Amino acid sequence: MTAELHSRRTVLTTGATVAGVAVGAVALTACGSDSAPKPGTAQAPIAAGTPLVALADVPIGQAKAAKAPDGSDVIVARTSESACAAFSAICTHQGCTVAPKGADLVCPCHGSVFNALTGEVKHGPANKPLASVPVKVENGKVVTG
Repeated sequence: MTAELHSRRTVLTTGATVAGVAVGAVALTACGSDSAPKPGTAQAPIAAGTPLVALADVPIGQAKAAKAPDGSDVIVARTSESACAAFSAICTHQGCTVAPKGADLVCPCHGSVFNALTGEVKHGPANKPLASVPVKVENGKVVTG
């Protein structure tokens, strides 16, 4: 009977150890660093004066997707004949990349819709606006500012 108790004890102890290691691994994965920005957080600032898109390429009242030199996705919206606004293209819900569709920015993952000119949420599940990227118009180009 002693061998049987020892065997059960060994099995239970080993099982508890394995479970503890699994929980620890999950906790480390959840807390681990990752280079992608978290949804709803601001990205690192893009250097001022960086060209994003030609002003003429963005219709008034609509938006165009662009890439910043650091590789981040941005949305440039033309708010008037001579003015633009820009936003991070990262959805504040779960980090997918939104895309321009007329006067809206649409997230293909869960259906959030943002106003292309303001970055404000029109329809969730996202509940925070897109992060603003400062821009200005110089020599017919939209540049970071």
